[in-house]
Amino acid sequence: MSITSSYLRPSFLLATSVLSPALWAATTLLSPPLATTAVAQTADRLPPVTVNAPRRSHHQRKQRTATPPTTAAPRIATPVLLAAPAQAPAARTLPPRAGFDRGLSTSDTASLVTDLPGGANWGAGGVSSLPAINGMGADRVQVAVNSMLISPACPNEMNPPLSFVNPAMVAKMRAYLGVGPVSVGGDYTGSRIDVTTVPPAFAPEGGGWITSAQLSGFFRSNGNAFGVDATAAMANNDTSVTYTGGWVRSGNYKAGDGSTIRSTLYETQNHTVSISKQTFGNLFTFQIGGQFIPYQGYVNQYMDMVYNRGLYANGRYEGDFDWGKLEASAFIHQIRHTMGFIAPDKVADMPMDTNGLDGGYAIKATIPVSDHDLIRAGNELVMNRLDDWWKPVAGSMMMNPDTFININGGTRNRVGTYVEWERRWDRQWTSIVGVRNDVVWMNTGPVHGYNAMDYGADAAAFNAADRARTDVHMDASALIRYDANDFSQYDLGFARKTRSPNLYERYAWSSNAMAMSMIGWFGDGNGYVGNLNLKQEKAHTVSFTAGWHDSVQKVWDLKVTPYMSYVQDYIDVDRCRLASCLANNPANLITTNDFVYLQFANHDAVLYGVNVEGRLAIWNNLTYGEGGLRGLIGYVGGQRTDGINLYRMMPLNAKLALDHKLGGWTSSIELQLVGSKDQVNQVRNELKTPSYALVNLSTGYQWQYARLDFGINNLFNADYVLPLGGADLVDYRVVSMMGSSAAYGYGVKGMGRSFNTRLTMNF
Repeated sequence: MSITSSYLRPSFLLATSVLSPALWAATTLLSPPLATTAVAQTADRLPPVTVNAPRRSHHQRKQRTATPPTTAAPRIATPVLLAAPAQAPAARTLPPRAGFDRGLSTSDTASLVTDLPGGANWGAGGVSSLPAINGMGADRVQVAVNSMLISPACPNEMNPPLSFVNPAMVAKMRAYLGVGPVSVGGDYTGSRIDVTTVPPAFAPEGGGWITSAQLSGFFRSNGNAFGVDATAAMANNDTSVTYTGGWVRSGNYKAGDGSTIRSTLYETQNHTVSISKQTFGNLFTFQIGGQFIPYQGYVNQYMDMVYNRGLYANGRYEGDFDWGKLEASAFIHQIRHTMGFIAPDKVADMPMDTNGLDGGYAIKATIPVSDHDLIRAGNELVMNRLDDWWKPVAGSMMMNPDTFININGGTRNRVGTYVEWERRWDRQWTSIVGVRNDVVWMNTGPVHGYNAMDYGADAAAFNAADRARTDVHMDASALIRYDANDFSQYDLGFARKTRSPNLYERYAWSSNAMAMSMIGWFGDGNGYVGNLNLKQEKAHTVSFTAGWHDSVQKVWDLKVTPYMSYVQDYIDVDRCRLASCLANNPANLITTNDFVYLQFANHDAVLYGVNVEGRLAIWNNLTYGEGGLRGLIGYVGGQRTDGINLYRMMPLNAKLALDHKLGGWTSSIELQLVGSKDQVNQVRNELKTPSYALVNLSTGYQWQYARLDFGINNLFNADYVLPLGGADLVDYRVVSMMGSSAAYGYGVKGMGRSFNTRLTMNF
């Protein structure tokens, strides 16, 4: 066996809420197409809960009520709100999912963001894609799952936060787009996504214990994917216990031309148990859960996931007091992860192991200080520890005799504090202004490679360097909404946001060709090495939304959102100029048609774009039911100030759908259009992709205690290449004297036609 072949492969529908989708708009991804058209977007506005509303005493706290679930998602309890402007993120609450189950056509929760204005997902494993919004993806989008912030625990980010929940487990998904208030969070420059599973629900007082259960099974023909989701709950007037979980297995899928896209198979299961108690104006919730993935293929990586186990516990508290509202949470999350090869691609036993631990707390107080003013103040601590080691490979000269230490006791800790002022000036004007400070401190221990000959020089230089880093973030946001009349509203926002590098961007130390190929969540086939001198990136974002609608918001609405971000010290890459990189590839600095070696580096950059979303009710009568159109159009572009295009910018894209509801039937026809990807990153030799169009059909019928859904994805079996899918490193290869390696120039093809069905039973 050659050295080379020992490590290379052989072969909600959404409803947008507001201070606008581009501003701090929280978008809740819960509802099916018709629910969005006929319920969420056309529903009467929730009445604004203002600070001059009477305060409730502890004994007057609103009871949450549990009722048997009627769909394939857990029940959503209506939150108790302190105060919020009209249609503010906290004020928009959608009813439980009443139509299509988002788990019908996918098991990848991150794919739900594609129904957002500006939303996309970076291709990865079948349940582990990375969300991107308005051109910013991966670590630039901060994801909280049940208040937990989960850090990367893999050099290829194979276990991102959204992979720890199945789509059917999501009770509420809220995205803060563009300009977010400082109270939302810190240490991100793009968007924030909050996911909630099993929210608490309680029985009416004096009603005794009630129970409910739901069992749902599904099948998708492409890849022979099948699985099951389950929810069970029991509650009385002050105690609620809920379980939700799911399991799915899929084989490799086929593209539109009939070819099998290898290394796209997966199996995963997730489970969560939640116990809640409410008493005298206080709500306590304790939750435990876990995940197990025995395997997940990665067509755009040199390695697969061959083991991933996550365990967590978290607690949350909400309390209403005479002075305001107090919210607190704490969590701990542990990940044990291994990369390797899935048969038949397994050419060697080459495990690469990771152990990650996250923990922290958050506390927030919301205080009404007058009839028109709210003050929010809070503090949070997030701690991360990471160990990443690669065991020696028997029979390999390069990967012997020692264990390769990639990250040794790496720590990345952050403490943040903020204060925010919200004021309702009058009926038309509302503003939110806030400032925030975060301090991030990072360090890691000494490292070593498989042997001194191939890795000694890099290890010695890294160990001799001062590796401790401290970054100080100063962020601010200012948002204003103007409700001009019953037909229009306008939102303007500005924010400065800061993000520090992750542990791999700073501390991936080896410039050896094999080691570099194992680093990078970009799926482009290139190799990456870290940079101790990276600065934190600072994004200055401005966004404006103009919205128009009918007077009762039941017939039509239209929103147009242009935005722009200037990012100082954007964390990108340069061609690696280290001596070992040039020794591995003498043409590394000038190659335009092959994989290359890269080093993380700071560059100033500009991102810009526009999102358009709209809805139109076409008919509503007893004979033909309800019918309506909905649509999204998104465009984003990005360049460094030196003229280099940014990586993985989604090309011009649009979705147009016709939704219909008649009695128990809900149906939809969706057209998805994606333009050609011509603006590609020159440093990474990013691949261009052609344009394509897809047609998707869905229909479902709801009985009292059961629901049957059926859908066809990619109706005409179109053959296309995913614009954000990266490079196919499995299905194309060249053979040389050094063994097999991936061939450059081939993108990952998308999934061909798939017939999908799901049956849900309620008990």
